[in-house]
Amino acid sequence: MYLESALAKTHQTLPPSTAADDVTTCLLTDVDKAEVLDFLNVRPLHNVMLIGFILDNGLASPLNRGTFYGCRNRKGELEGVALIGHVTLMETHTERTMLRFADLASKCTSTHLVMGDRQTVGDFWNYYSDGAHASGVLLQAGGLRTEKEVRRACREHLLALRFPVQVKPTVVGLRLATPEDLDLILPVHAQLAFEESGVNPLETDPEGFRARCLRRVEMKRTWVWIESGTLIFKAEVISDTPHVVYLEGVWTNPNYRSKGYGSRCLFQLARGVLSKRPRASVCVFVNEKNPAALRFYERVGFKSIGVYDTAFLNQS
Repeated sequence: MYLESALAKTHQTLPPSTAADDVTTCLLTDVDKAEVLDFLNVRPLHNVMLIGFILDNGLASPLNRGTFYGCRNRKGELEGVALIGHVTLMETHTERTMLRFADLASKCTSTHLVMGDRQTVGDFWNYYSDGAHASGVLLQAGGLRTEKEVRRACREHLLALRFPVQVKPTVVGLRLATPEDLDLILPVHAQLAFEESGVNPLETDPEGFRARCLRRVEMKRTWVWIESGTLIFKAEVISDTPHVVYLEGVWTNPNYRSKGYGSRCLFQLARGVLSKRPRASVCVFVNEKNPAALRFYERVGFKSIGVYDTAFLNQS
């Protein structure tokens, strides 16, 4: 499936005030797994994080740090799927399902961030806050703004890389991380999270953060280049799906930047992924206020696919 068609929105405008009763909201379980994955795989790039959670943890697991919900029409067909919790993500095909999910999300007290393409997040905020319009919410050029709910907002570019990938000199030291590397990885990943969200997980949830990072290491999802006890490069595979591999926490030691090391490591990692799945994509999200990072990924060959809004919420 071409990336452009995979991102095409299939939104049907149905007046939520008159049509919302025609859908039923339900908890999703692993009995629904195949159906939900078929629904989400209509847009595999857009839904890579949702698909990744399901493949890694199933539909009902504390590891998701939230709850999966579905909206079905009178025929029993899915019109929307959402994960509502620490990270709130959704895929909706009708306005009435957005209304239902926004109502559920407004009652969740553990939400850390809401993320989606600009249309999805814009629609979400129209219905958020107990079914009413969210007070103070505006869509501005710089992202979402609200005095009450949103602590920080940013606009991000979804970038994707497909085969063929350039061949660069091999970085012999690039390897999968081991648990023994965790003390080098944790402070770097925590700093990246702080720069993006304003919250340092090593301060707010040190045990949980360490456990999540260790789990990725044990799942063989964390790549590092370490020389003489110094971390030079790292990258995390957050979601590994048949169609898309989503990377996060890509970092090069500041003392080793502008030498081509980071791009060589990323080339090598992406080439390893795509050589096994030549029709797949490797994707990243990059904050639009980080032009240096955008230029870095563009030099590697990543192309901009879409624009996304992320809102970090105040915790109740």
